[in-house]
Amino acid sequence: MTLPASRIDRMLADARARLRRLPARDVPAALTRGAVLVDIRPQAQRHREGDVPAALVIERNVLEWRCDPTSDARLPQAVGDDVEWVVLCSEGYTSSLAAAALQDLGLHRATDVIGGYHALKAEKVLV
Repeated sequence: MTLPASRIDRMLADARARLRRLPARDVPAALTRGAVLVDIRPQAQRHREGDVPAALVIERNVLEWRCDPTSDARLPQAVGDDVEWVVLCSEGYTSSLAAAALQDLGLHRATDVIGGYHALKAEKVLV
């Protein structure tokens, strides 16, 4: 097995090895079972690419504070460590790192969408 070339590639591979990533087609079922879909794309990117009406928008720079049930800055959805946070970015790279960061906080069900927003759009799911 060949290791990824850069440190960030290794970090991404390590993050993804811990996640049970969701294919875009499985996102509606996750929402039905109570998962919280979180769109971490910056406003300019959401404006350019499109919104996901079913998603809660939390930009990446405040994600951990909003999802941590022990944080004073938590959202009402952050009720405990068992919340299934499904993180969405544009292509599924930043979201993998973000979901791993949520797992590091103890949010063990955090994951992301394989292929991100572009995969949702290609599958015609939620967009």
